[in-house]
Amino acid sequence: MKLTDIRDNEGAAKSRIRVGRGIGSGKGKTGGRGVKGQKARAGVAVKGFEGGQMPLYRRLPKRGFHNLFARELNEVNLGRIQQAVEAGKLEGTVTIESLVAAGVISKAARDGVKILGNGELKVKLAFEVAGASKAAVEAIEKAGGTVKILAADASQA
Repeated sequence: MKLTDIRDNEGAAKSRIRVGRGIGSGKGKTGGRGVKGQKARAGVAVKGFEGGQMPLYRRLPKRGFHNLFARELNEVNLGRIQQAVEAGKLEGTVTIESLVAAGVISKAARDGVKILGNGELKVKLAFEVAGASKAAVEAIEKAGGTVKILAADASQA
């Protein structure tokens, strides 16, 4: 074998098509771009253009707004917390870290945890969370526990 004998396998490298090089090539004249007009030229991107008609995104009314200060909270029901207590995964003070460790919420622990009142809590627990519904606070205090609402971080605002 010699260096001059080395070459690619048959069909391994496709030769590029030279566009716009005569009618006999099959890619001559318009060069695969159709016929005339703006899109036949180079450097054209007309997204949303409707030929001079008012485009759809301008015909429709604007609606709603995006709240920059909204907090995205994980929501946990009391019934789910009771299940974790019965499984021996939660006890004492309930914080976002203890809920992640117990597997009640996922590791993508957003801006905090809000406790909701669905379900029944049978044990005394102290909660340190970002929020809690009125029903949840009543149920926790009825079971002898406490709820401490943490202030939102200034860095997240």
